[in-house]
Amino acid sequence: MTDIGVGLFGIALLLLLMLARVPVAFALLLSASTGTFVIYDAQAVIGLFAAVPYEFTTHWTLTSIPMFLFMGFICYHAQLTQGIFNAASRWLNAPPGDLAHATIGATTVFSALSGSSVACAAAMSKIAVPEMARRGYDPGLSAGVVAAAGTVGSMIPPSILLLVYAVYAEVPVGQLFLAGVLPGLLTVAAFSLVVAVRVRKNPALAPVAEGGASWAERWASLHQTWPLLGIIVVVLGGLFSGVFTPTESGAVGALLCLLYGVIARRLDWSAFTEAVEETLISTASLFVIAIGAAVFTVFLALTGLPDALTNAVLEWAASPVMVLFCIALVFLLLGMFLDPIGIMLITLPILLPVVEASDIHLIWFGILMVKLLEIALVTPPVGLNVFVVKSTLGESVKLGVVFKGVLWFLAADLLVLATLVLFPQLTLWVL
Repeated sequence: MTDIGVGLFGIALLLLLMLARVPVAFALLLSASTGTFVIYDAQAVIGLFAAVPYEFTTHWTLTSIPMFLFMGFICYHAQLTQGIFNAASRWLNAPPGDLAHATIGATTVFSALSGSSVACAAAMSKIAVPEMARRGYDPGLSAGVVAAAGTVGSMIPPSILLLVYAVYAEVPVGQLFLAGVLPGLLTVAAFSLVVAVRVRKNPALAPVAEGGASWAERWASLHQTWPLLGIIVVVLGGLFSGVFTPTESGAVGALLCLLYGVIARRLDWSAFTEAVEETLISTASLFVIAIGAAVFTVFLALTGLPDALTNAVLEWAASPVMVLFCIALVFLLLGMFLDPIGIMLITLPILLPVVEASDIHLIWFGILMVKLLEIALVTPPVGLNVFVVKSTLGESVKLGVVFKGVLWFLAADLLVLATLVLFPQLTLWVL
């Protein structure tokens, strides 16, 4: 068997292991070690495992991941998100579907702090859905809007997915974060438009509140938002101005959230230890998968498969647009079965050489890739965010109802993706 044949065998073995429900990290490591053993010997496998995990984990940029995750979990346990939702629900109580719009707005702000779509979906499920249920909102609309709006955390900086991509693609983290701002806001606008159109067409989906909030109540609600908004300004302002590195900005944000929670007496020892535990589990899971992907990347490079695939794609695809179209199909298909971080880390070793050879800007591609991963978060039959919302709500809503409610937002996501492809400057204005 040729080296390229071994590379294809490694990919096939990886897919079989994942279909057998072997965890992504171990499937990557087992496929890479098996393929390397076939090409070389056991000593080469030992060398691979001795060098690659260490070299990958010494990337300084990766240290920002646990900091941003810790900041998000502390923010949630200190109940900083509740104030944002309360204020949004009072200021946005005039348009039809007011609480749904408030949920989108509050989730966007929380996304800017946590960087985690799953954390956003879990937090807002506990805060927003019960309130919408009390007001008589359609369960599909309320659960669907939380699942969809939670995906914005993948794009709005600071984003964990963008951080990992920046390390792999070797692009500046600050530029990549800035490039995600407009696509993130465009997604928010598209989701709000979906809510407005659906509720106007069928008012029974979101009953209008009686009376509404007074101006005094609106202004009073703003005092609940200043801690979170202030932390966001410090974290993102320091990052984009160059005062903080990504790791420092995450650490500063986590410290500010922690101090606020303690001073405001919203964070006790039990909540603190729970936030630490959640951070450690999330960080460990992410790093194990990333190390597996790094080892798999080296294995593929040894086989020469990425270069062969690059040449084949460039001969078949007549333009960069066709290359992007093929990549989009791959991501959408994989999104039906795998989690986003797994998709990204599995495909980057193969796709990055193709993208660079096609003269597609790596920052533009990174934003398009994260947009595709956002779509994967709500795509049946897996849809990680959908399952997070379902598990948080328990038996109060059926899984099929959540999927049905999220389909409208999935259509809006596809429209935003097409817009980003047609107008690259929405992303590349940062250059």
